[in-house]
Amino acid sequence: MAITRQEVNLQSAPQRPAIKEHIPASFRRRWKDHVLGYFFLAPSLVLFGIFLFYPLVQSVYLSFHLTDPRGRIAAFVGLDNYSHLLSSSVFWNSLKVTVYYALYTVPAGIMIGIVTAGLVHTKLRGMRLFQFLFSVPVAMSVSTSSVIWMILFHPTMGMLNYFLNKLGFSSVQWLTDDAWALVSIAIMTVWMNSGLHFIILLSGLQSIPEDIIESAKIDGSGPVRTFIRIVLPLLSPTIFFLIVLSVMSAFQSFGQIHILTKGGPAGATDVFVYSIYREAFMNYQFGTGSALSLVLFAIILLLTAIQFLFLEKKVHYQ
Repeated sequence: MAITRQEVNLQSAPQRPAIKEHIPASFRRRWKDHVLGYFFLAPSLVLFGIFLFYPLVQSVYLSFHLTDPRGRIAAFVGLDNYSHLLSSSVFWNSLKVTVYYALYTVPAGIMIGIVTAGLVHTKLRGMRLFQFLFSVPVAMSVSTSSVIWMILFHPTMGMLNYFLNKLGFSSVQWLTDDAWALVSIAIMTVWMNSGLHFIILLSGLQSIPEDIIESAKIDGSGPVRTFIRIVLPLLSPTIFFLIVLSVMSAFQSFGQIHILTKGGPAGATDVFVYSIYREAFMNYQFGTGSALSLVLFAIILLLTAIQFLFLEKKVHYQ
């Protein structure tokens, strides 16, 4: 059988090793893992890019410009928007109101969460019903909760003034008196957050081993001493998480204030986020509104860093 020239060339050509054999197996495996990881992260990265990073970059850009009512760039003003904010009494009032609002809501919300979780944690009949009742606020939207509390705060038909009158006290103008408006909003916010605080703190209590509590009882430790010296330290990681979460939430509150008071009366409930909304979408000053939002971002970042630097040292991790 005759052999063609092409077949002779193929048989005589040296066999080249495959490129795949030059790459170590460990490198190929690691590369595949990286590709697979970025493939699963891609949807989240796209969403973060569209709805978080792009608006952030756009806010930084707008904060250095003046805009017309349609949001189009009118002029570059550099840091003038920031200097205007620092010299504005409205800005400092918003900051003061937001700090008071956080002081009213964060400690009270966590204390109520600890009390309700501790009450339900006891193994008595009927606790399932109280677990449901204490968890209900977490299922309520801000708008629904605002309508409910608007009825409760009503000066003549509201239940709160009805009970005050029954106890011999005079009626309170909950939402129209500047001395009570922020307190009223804080009471509603504490109630709104109580469901989430209750669920998280109850989970923290249930994660504490029972044998530790039983050992303390055998050693003669009373309920109060056991709670302060054993339960509270073991619960500190959960409390620390709630403090960080609550502070950030307090500085970003908007819905209930917009529905109930619209920042009034006389700026008594003009929290930071509402001032951003008013500046950007009512006064159409998008540059100043963007500068305000970046200042808020810096404040929340600073507060979170301070909490992790100082408060976390008090947390007891098992």
